Amino acid sequence: MRFAHRLLLMALALLTALSLVPSPVSALPAVKKKGVSAANFSGVTAALSDVGAGWYYTWASDKQGINAPSSAEFVPMIWGSGSVNQTQLNQAKSLGTTLLAFNEPDMGGQANMSVDQALQLWPQLQGTGMRLSAPAVAFGGDTAGGWLDRFMSGAASRGYRVDFIPLHWYGGDFSAAAVGQLQGYLQNVYNRYHKPIWLTEYALIDFSTSTPRYPSSDQQAAFAKNSALMLQGLSFVERYSWFTLSTSTHRTGLYTGSTANATGVAYRSVG
Repeated sequence: MRFAHRLLLMALALLTALSLVPSPVSALPAVKKKGVSAANFSGVTAALSDVGAGWYYTWASDKQGINAPSSAEFVPMIWGSGSVNQTQLNQAKSLGTTLLAFNEPDMGGQANMSVDQALQLWPQLQGTGMRLSAPAVAFGGDTAGGWLDRFMSGAASRGYRVDFIPLHWYGGDFSAAAVGQLQGYLQNVYNRYHKPIWLTEYALIDFSTSTPRYPSSDQQAAFAKNSALMLQGLSFVERYSWFTLSTSTHRTGLYTGSTANATGVAYRSVG
């Protein structure tokens, strides 16, 4: 009995010691949920500050020359297979604690990667020790047998680490129902994988025809405000990011120079 008692005490001591050691990948820094994707442009520093972004990313492992306010955390990205090299991995590690992985690998015009290729490269991303996202698929994150589903199954079978799921969403319904449609998609993905969600690109754009269709300024602004309010209230959504900060990057941008448009004003008002 004495020997068994000693083993029990040793086990309890070990568990206590382990509980005091934080995991390098489990904890998310305390920042605002609201963020933006951003390219460098004249007025970017003022716009990042004015919109109240707690974080931002540039689709790259570096800040692309952006001089961001101290209130906005930079989150690096390894964009595609060509970015998986020691220079960019080291750069990302030096500039952030969380790593976004592979931008729309399911799209020919984007990272354009097979699931097998992404899985083969994954140990190098995981080797940074950073908190690590899944690849950010363009669509179908909740689809059984889809790109993300096959990647997540492959990662699990290999014992690879995936800490959270980044998603993109573009709505073609410009009515008030769009907010609920976005929420439904996020909920379905969370129900499937039970991992935190980052919504890293979203806006209202109808891609159902060869020429994208856009909502009115009032419709986009109403969606920006109401969707942000919804996202603030979803406990499993850790962060979200409008596409994008500047109108010089895309017409869904929030700012022209350092001046907010109607959508920028609406997005700024939340969070």
